[in-house]
Amino acid sequence: MKSAKTFAGTAMESLKLPQSLFSSHGGKAIVPFPTSSLLPKSTFLIYPNRKLAPSTDFVTTATVAHLSANIFPCRHCVVKQIRSMQFTTRSTSASVQSTADELMEGKSKDRPVSGDSIRRRFIDFYASRGHKVLPSASLVPDDPTVLLTIAGMLQFKPIFLGQVPRQVPRATTAQRCIRTNDVENVGQTSRHHTFFEMLGNFSFGDYFKKEAIQWAWELSTVEFGLPADRLWISVFEDDNEAFEIWHDEMGVPVERIKRMGEDDNFWTSGVTGPCGPCSEIYYDFHPERGYSDTDLNDDTRFIEFYNLVFMEFNKKDDGSLEPLKQKNIDTGLGLERIARILQKVSNNYETDLIYPIIEKTSELAKVPYGLADDHSKLNLKIIGDHLRAIVYLISDGVVPSNIGRGYVVRRLIRRAVRTGRMLGIKGDGQGNLEGAFLPVIAGQHWREEKKYLDQMLVEALLSAKASGMVPRLSGKDAFLLYDTYGFPVEITAEVAQERGVSIDMTGFDIEMENQRRQSQAAHSAVKLAMGNSAELTIDVSDTKFLGYETLSATAIVESLIVNGNPVPQVSEGSEVEVFLNRTPFYAESGGQIGDHGFLYVPQGENQHKAVMEIIDVQNLWGTIREGVLEVGREVEAAVDAKLRQRAKVHHTATHLLQSALKKVIGQETSQAGSLVAFERLRFDFNFHRPLIDDELAEIERLVNKWVGDATPLQTKVMPLADAKGAGAIAMFGEKYGEEVRVVEVPGVSMELCGGTHVSNTSELRGFKIISEQGIASGIRRIEAVAGDAFIEYVNARDYHMKQLCSTLKKNLLEELRITRNEASTLREKAAVYKASIMATKAISVLVESMEDTDADSLKKAAEYLIETLEDPAAVILGSCPGADKAGKFIGPIAKLCGGGGGGRPNFAQAGGRKPENLSNALEKARSEIISVLSEKFK
Repeated sequence: MKSAKTFAGTAMESLKLPQSLFSSHGGKAIVPFPTSSLLPKSTFLIYPNRKLAPSTDFVTTATVAHLSANIFPCRHCVVKQIRSMQFTTRSTSASVQSTADELMEGKSKDRPVSGDSIRRRFIDFYASRGHKVLPSASLVPDDPTVLLTIAGMLQFKPIFLGQVPRQVPRATTAQRCIRTNDVENVGQTSRHHTFFEMLGNFSFGDYFKKEAIQWAWELSTVEFGLPADRLWISVFEDDNEAFEIWHDEMGVPVERIKRMGEDDNFWTSGVTGPCGPCSEIYYDFHPERGYSDTDLNDDTRFIEFYNLVFMEFNKKDDGSLEPLKQKNIDTGLGLERIARILQKVSNNYETDLIYPIIEKTSELAKVPYGLADDHSKLNLKIIGDHLRAIVYLISDGVVPSNIGRGYVVRRLIRRAVRTGRMLGIKGDGQGNLEGAFLPVIAGQHWREEKKYLDQMLVEALLSAKASGMVPRLSGKDAFLLYDTYGFPVEITAEVAQERGVSIDMTGFDIEMENQRRQSQAAHSAVKLAMGNSAELTIDVSDTKFLGYETLSATAIVESLIVNGNPVPQVSEGSEVEVFLNRTPFYAESGGQIGDHGFLYVPQGENQHKAVMEIIDVQNLWGTIREGVLEVGREVEAAVDAKLRQRAKVHHTATHLLQSALKKVIGQETSQAGSLVAFERLRFDFNFHRPLIDDELAEIERLVNKWVGDATPLQTKVMPLADAKGAGAIAMFGEKYGEEVRVVEVPGVSMELCGGTHVSNTSELRGFKIISEQGIASGIRRIEAVAGDAFIEYVNARDYHMKQLCSTLKKNLLEELRITRNEASTLREKAAVYKASIMATKAISVLVESMEDTDADSLKKAAEYLIETLEDPAAVILGSCPGADKAGKFIGPIAKLCGGGGGGRPNFAQAGGRKPENLSNALEKARSEIISVLSEKFK
């Protein structure tokens, strides 16, 4: 089967591509790069459909990472994935030629070559001369003196200094580098970049100036076919040896060899470290200008593309130079610069390494590069440069933040986004930034943040106008934008300058310094300042850690430090820092808090019993509670087992929490920090919004399910590459050695971790999230408890609930009694009110028996009562009002007495023969008159 080949990494590798790949994707094969590639591991290449047969089709592309991490540092922002896409090289820039053609005609002076082939040919050239091909080191260096990898020699610095033995005598690499000290020059000149590749060959005490110069000349003039008469050389002003090699052995005319001073031709890797004189090779774009008054720093004529550093000194803190144990070679050939020369384009940005990104940006901005004005071209170049840097930084685990390396990424992202908006790229529609390769957030969120910045600047303008002063943004506001909203002060300054507003940088620096002091104060509160103890303990051997296997161990006291000074012994009450030859104490690392415990000196013959309480394991610092502790004594180091168990439980719970988070809110979330303490765990992660209750509940459910599964943990030590290949999660920004410890909960979690863990998930007993909140732009924090802390939290919660219920019960009963009394009072008032209404309808009835009263007297009495009683309704002795006839009424009643009666309508009387029935008759009269009058007065 025919195949297409591509360079993949620093060593020669090839990918076998089946013919079907080309036909199944419309003539395009989408191929993942191998892990050894210089490109990010998730990069994809797209093979363009060309007239060449697929078997010889060569890749020329600007690669972009398929990222799934929060790269824009804003609590409101959503990251847009950087998607793979096809880039077409501009016809006036580098053309594409097949791999086969390049292998056969790679030295052709007439046909430009790709950046990939240049890289490969450089590596092959030195590999054939006995150099070991090594991969590019991470952009995050294992060197505290520099923030990022700035040169190819950085990974070899310990070898140059003689700190570690060399593994090979000579090596060659293609190193990814980042330099941001000249970020303002990006796009302004033809050669400045933040990200670049440095091709290098190195000798570790093997060969020196002669071979380095000879091979550099051969590579340039023979392998790459550069005309010798266009190459100029610079040497350090006192380096006669290099001058003579170039002139006498390489045949370079004296007129084209320049002696230059320390600023130009003495290379250092930093403030301190390996250094030495250097010699540089320049390419002359305009030899017709002649030799008189030639300035090699004239960018319009020359470009320096190859630097040979003769590394023979070490620069110390005081600036003095001391000879290294061996003489070394460190060279650097800028890939972008040599590509510009070989591809015959006017600047580095038009090479096939960068231009495809610029071309895509031009499409999105609807600003054709060839027709763009100088300002638009500058912006296109800035985006092309910054996106390369952003992609590679993030692929090496540098997460945007407000400090250190993260600040570099954040600044580049903000600058790229802002520059894109100046070109009209707003990310607010299909085919625009959203879904394209630019790592830009959704337009809405950027507008919200920019609106906030604009608001501050407008307020500064209005305030200045009112006071008649120059518009000025306060240092406090500038710091607020930096610290809370993630605006690098440089970006704020650029926007402010456009609006005619200055920034109080002095005030900003004061706010920054205040924050540093607060941070240092907080750090000092839990750490003992070591002073010069590091120098005092240089001869103390490394402490062997036994804490994975045991919680107690015998050890020898190798050193005692009090107030930064070594002492032979310490007595009761002293605070001391102890150095042991071995220890079971886990020092604070990886977010896990250090162990607590004791050092015991057993009492024996001619020995004093001593007890030391250890409260800071990072420096093994504590207080002598009893007795005397001496250097050279054997002690028993004992970890507080209960506290260790609490820390182990929370550390394992942290791993489970991260797995649950990835399942619930997406794999793109990643750890941004953690704290594993005795009383709780804290986990910071990248996410753009608060978690809703259902998500938190699902996270808890998953973790508790895994706890209930009672899964045994597995711990292994393996090569870093194998661990990553197995899918182990590594902490972004963390540096790891070649051998790493992997902690796995099978089927759930696998992480690189040096902390202590439980042996079985059932030891967690339970898991509970107690809070979730935002702590910075795009960073969320969960606090949770597990194990004993979980039981304590649940018990405390239940206790408080019972207390609350008891309090509520007492209060409710009292409130019920008061309410009932109030209801009773209201009912009484309601009854009185109803009675008053009834009183208005009351009927006065008088029925009475008057013994021994004759009819006339009864008549008189009735008349009197009618006249005397107020508003009477009726008097049995008298007559009813109205048309009712008293005689008619009295008749039936009189019959009860065995008699009869009669009279006028308003008066009647009766008599009878049965006086014994008088009472019944009167009762009858009462009921009858009430009935009649009741109907009448309704």
